[in-house]
Amino acid sequence: MSQIPSSQQSPSNGLAYDPDQDVHEKREIRRNYRLLHKALDDPHARHTPAELHAKVDEANEIFENVKDPQEAVLDSSFLVKTTTATSRTARALRFGTGTFNIDDFVTRLITFMGGYKPPEEITSDASDLEEEDDSPLDWAKVGRRALARSRRVPAAGFMMGPLSLEQKQRAPKQQRAKFEKNKNDETKPQSIREEDISRSENETTKNVAIVAALLEQIDKINLFRLVINPNSFSQSLENIFYLSFLIRDAKVAFQIDDDGEPLVFACEEVSDQDRETGVLLKRQLIFEFDMATWRRAIEVFEITEPFIPTRPRAKTRLGQQWYG
Repeated sequence: MSQIPSSQQSPSNGLAYDPDQDVHEKREIRRNYRLLHKALDDPHARHTPAELHAKVDEANEIFENVKDPQEAVLDSSFLVKTTTATSRTARALRFGTGTFNIDDFVTRLITFMGGYKPPEEITSDASDLEEEDDSPLDWAKVGRRALARSRRVPAAGFMMGPLSLEQKQRAPKQQRAKFEKNKNDETKPQSIREEDISRSENETTKNVAIVAALLEQIDKINLFRLVINPNSFSQSLENIFYLSFLIRDAKVAFQIDDDGEPLVFACEEVSDQDRETGVLLKRQLIFEFDMATWRRAIEVFEITEPFIPTRPRAKTRLGQQWYG
């Protein structure tokens, strides 16, 4: 059985695959494909549609001699690059940049439909001129011309769409008015030194002494009746703060009697000897006091007047101004 030479085989007459294809022919096919790839690999090159179409035709001619998968891969890769280049070219196209003259288009369209007659075809008879002006436009003629270019059904607003567009004009940039500062209105910030800051007086030392003097005048008193100020929650907190200094210095004692009532009272000052021998033991107590407890204590103990007088708000002087 005789074997048909590979040169006589073709994709149309037999199998496209030929493992025994001539080596020189395969090299020539690869060289031609490399030239096509090189032309499309340049990212700065701008190919026209006609040039891309010509390269595809050239690739089709080369593909007629392709009989091996390796060369077929080169052909498919070239088609991918051609598609990418075509998309890039399509995206670079710009439409509606203002070159389309609507008035000229409408004039030509009316003339094409028989609305206007060229000057040489207009007779001198006025009646003929009026008859020509009143004649309807031949829209069917436009339809026949459009069908020759496209078989797509026109939409209802096909004509009014592009004719109704108006070229947008960019508004000129408005320059912001510069804010001119008046030198006479500028005020230099006041410089405050440490000696300019002074308080009315040491409020903590003064108020601790007031609480101690009040406790020396009585025997024992309920803790809440002592510190609660029914008119001010903040001053009630301050009273507890001042009382804690007296208890810390062992000038006031705190105890809970058999009935569970918390009591405070003035006591004898502890000597230095008792402090050294360890007779006086320091203990810490966390006392939780919030607004709900403050309202509940006023209600339970029926406190209407503060035992510790209400203090005026403290003031601090900054420069020449006093702040409360």
